[in-house]
Parts: sequence; C-alpha cells; structure tokens
Amino acid sequence: MPRILLIEDDQSLRDGLQLALEHQGHQVHAAASGHAGLTALRTTRTDLVVLDLMLPDTDGFEVCRRIRASWPVPVIMLTARGDDSDIVRGLDAGADDYVVKPVRGRVLDARIRAVLRGQDPSPATTATEIYEELTLNRSGLSITKNGHPVALTPLELRLLLHLSADPGHVFTRQELLETVWGHDPSADARLVDSGIARLRTKIEDDPTSARYIQTARGFGYRFGPL
Repeated sequence: MPRILLIEDDQSLRDGLQLALEHQGHQVHAAASGHAGLTALRTTRTDLVVLDLMLPDTDGFEVCRRIRASWPVPVIMLTARGDDSDIVRGLDAGADDYVVKPVRGRVLDARIRAVLRGQDPSPATTATEIYEELTLNRSGLSITKNGHPVALTPLELRLLLHLSADPGHVFTRQELLETVWGHDPSADARLVDSGIARLRTKIEDDPTSARYIQTARGFGYRFGPL
C-alpha cells in the first residue's frame, strides 16, 4: 500500500483528497503546513509527497527544495490553474510532476501510480551493465557510481533505465512523457527537461557537461556515455 504524505492547507480539499486516495488504496498522512509536512517526513515512512505550492508558513517551492535536499522521495505539486510561472518554479525546485487544481481524486491517483511505477517496461539484455564509473543493476533496480549507491526517486530510476536500455538512441520528449511519465505525448515537455536535469545532478561529474545523458538539440535525449 503506497504511503502518501499530503501537504495542503485547505482543509476541505485536504480532507476530500485524503478520503479519495484512501478509497483508491493509499495510506495517507495529511499535513496542513510546510513545517508539519517536513516533520512528518522525518518521522513517517513516505513513498510520495503531494505538495500544495501555497502554504501558510512557507511556500511550497522552499518545502520542495528541502525535501529534495534530504529525501529521495518523489513529489507531485498542486498548482493553480493557468499559473505557468508556478509550474516552472515548481519543476525547477525538484517536483517530479504537477496537477492543476481543482483536482479529482482519481486523476491524482493515476498520477501517483505513474510516478511510483518502479519497473521500466523496456527489456534489458543483461541484469547488470557497467558504463565506466556507473553500474546499472536492472534486476535489483539499483544504481552505483564508483561503487557508491546513487539514491534516485522511482521516476528518476525509470528514466535512467529507459534511456540506457537503448544506448545511442535519441528519445523525443514526447516518447519519454508517454513511456516514463505515463502522460499523453501532448503533455508538458518541461517535465522531461526538469527530470533530466535532476538525474544529471546525481550521476554526472559535471551536470553542465553531461557524459552519460546527452541532449540531441531539437530532438530529445540519448544515453552515452561519451
């Protein structure tokens, strides 16, 4: 049963989403502020955070940055309709996905399940693959660099395994949205760009000069290494 931390200050929305997600089979811990949410993360096992960007004590962007700095847990942000600047800031802060308010419980449940899917659908030729300092264990769903474990969220892991399943192949943003995020190809391609950026910070020596995940300008991304 997925353990969800819902950080939302609007009580009616918080109660409604908690009830809907529990009905869909999730275990939900609800918090009404950013401080309460961060405290819950320290004391409660959590598989995914649903985070409102407008909170009474501190904004959701700062909460998301603190989560990213301390826990390898995926984050789905809740944002106001049409607020494009909030979407960009939220993705830059480290959110894996976003849902626009008003949101229905079944829609949020589908996004949660898509982000938490741990197994990459692409076939692997071998269980363990070594690319210079990077070792990918597909059967164990683990990544090491120079022998040290790399902590990835389920979505980051799925993205890396999908790209590396066909080294050298250029995947378009639309393909990655559909196969990794589980979205319609017409969804927001910025999800892919922010996901790639976060993954690079974890596996690249210099994220600004990537060796493993390269940009094919005007097309998409491919797995190296150079």
